[in-house]
Amino acid sequence: MLMAHPVLLKDLTEEYEALALLHAQQGADEVRQRMDDVAYTLCISTGTGDVDSALIAARHQLPGARPEDDSLLGA
Repeated sequence: MLMAHPVLLKDLTEEYEALALLHAQQGADEVRQRMDDVAYTLCISTGTGDVDSALIAARHQLPGARPEDDSLLGA
């Protein structure tokens, strides 16, 4: 399986989190569409089928991630 570059995963994760906050505050259609686009890219980049799994997989591939850290699984 091809692995996405950690910088790409970091950028996508940060963008998704920022968009999620913005959507929670404003709920604009443009924000929701961009969230969907970023979620799709995260899923493709991590080989997962949903955004929650993609975020977990992306975080575990970032430099400094600890393989035994499952604190993100409860989120």
